[in-house]
Amino acid sequence: MRELIKSTANKIGESVQIKGWVHSRRDHGKIIFLDIRDVSGIIQAVAAPDNPEGYEMAKKLRPEFVVQVTGTIAKRPEKLINPNLETGSVEMQIKKLVILNEAITPPFEIDKDTKGINEDLRLKYRYLDLRSERMTKNMILRHKCNQFVRNFLSENGFYEIETPFISKSTPEGARDFLVPSRKQPGKFYALPQSPQQYKQMLMVAGIDRYFQIVRCFRDEDERGQRQPEFTQIDAEMSFIEQEDILQIAEQLITDLVKTICPDQIIQETPFPRISYKDAIAKYNSDKPDFRKDPNDKSSLAFEWVVDFPMFEYKEGDKRWGAVHHPFTSIAKKDLEKLEKNDLGNIRAQQYDLVLNGNEVLGGSIRTHDPKTLAKVFEVLGHTKEEIEQKFGHLLTAFKFGVPPHGGFAVGYDRLIMVLAGEENIREVIAFPKNGEAYDPLMDSPSEVDTKQLRELGISIK
Repeated sequence: MRELIKSTANKIGESVQIKGWVHSRRDHGKIIFLDIRDVSGIIQAVAAPDNPEGYEMAKKLRPEFVVQVTGTIAKRPEKLINPNLETGSVEMQIKKLVILNEAITPPFEIDKDTKGINEDLRLKYRYLDLRSERMTKNMILRHKCNQFVRNFLSENGFYEIETPFISKSTPEGARDFLVPSRKQPGKFYALPQSPQQYKQMLMVAGIDRYFQIVRCFRDEDERGQRQPEFTQIDAEMSFIEQEDILQIAEQLITDLVKTICPDQIIQETPFPRISYKDAIAKYNSDKPDFRKDPNDKSSLAFEWVVDFPMFEYKEGDKRWGAVHHPFTSIAKKDLEKLEKNDLGNIRAQQYDLVLNGNEVLGGSIRTHDPKTLAKVFEVLGHTKEEIEQKFGHLLTAFKFGVPPHGGFAVGYDRLIMVLAGEENIREVIAFPKNGEAYDPLMDSPSEVDTKQLRELGISIK
């Protein structure tokens, strides 16, 4: 029966069997010391000549060989205890050793931090990179956060519901990834930039509280902490106001940090708030770093940025655009400004949560009045025919009785990045693309067979 290495610290005097990888091998004359690693940790194993079966096999081992080791767990002498390992107070005295699989020499050292290795090389051999201690810890941290989020939201009345990954292309800010349809030649699906319209229709459906840890897709230029596919904690609530959403989102984040990352210190609770206008005036940014000591990596400075403008004038396109998205509700006091086309002075019921200079959450109250929503689309330059073509499904749904609703989306990769003490979201994503949206591991994107293109009615110019 296999034991996880982490549990061997409590097995002194017992014979156990472990399975994992050879982390390192040190030959000290007649005695061979092995560090054996699995997902739970590392243990030192000792092969001595008085156990010839294990000793002779240990001579053949090299780093990253996959092995099965049977032996007795013994307490280390006091002066040889390694306080940096959970198993540092014990070692395994090898009785039997089986090589389950050999390994060629890795392209980089796995028993050290890989952060300094060329990133494309790390991504090409990502399965090796993920074996390193830091990357394994990042993946486990992400798992723990996933479990906490699901439990917290479920306990607070949210229902986890999946929404489609292939849907309709609609203008929501960034470029869509298009998916050609074989059965309807010349027509395309789009990968969702977010589940925005589906979650709003779930509110029309009476679900009341929805959430999803969801993949989103945006075909935009790579910069900063962005990926063509990324993860959101997506949530929507009915019969609420902005204050209700801020409170539940703040409680989620606060409890997550305290439970999963107790060594991290939240600078101030409740989270302070600042208006968009004041943030720009004071910091020239809508996501400034509010830490009192930016060099203290254990400090988490959260701050709400509220009262965003509803519209912004896009000089390049010579038209007005939505700061957040067109479904954002206009502040009640500013509704009359919409009728007067006083667009530059209209505030939205939109809010962002900033953490150490990173936007980690964004959301808004949604417009649930079909007439106001149609007016917003007109301001954004859509004709009535375009509105019907692109958003008719949502406007039709709203005619059947839509509750007041709103929600938020957590930029999950960024949040995990900060909690893990990393500086790039690629360090907390299992299989990311590089800065050019290319995947060295799978050599993707890549060309496809001519036959596939013919089936789709597509030719490449």
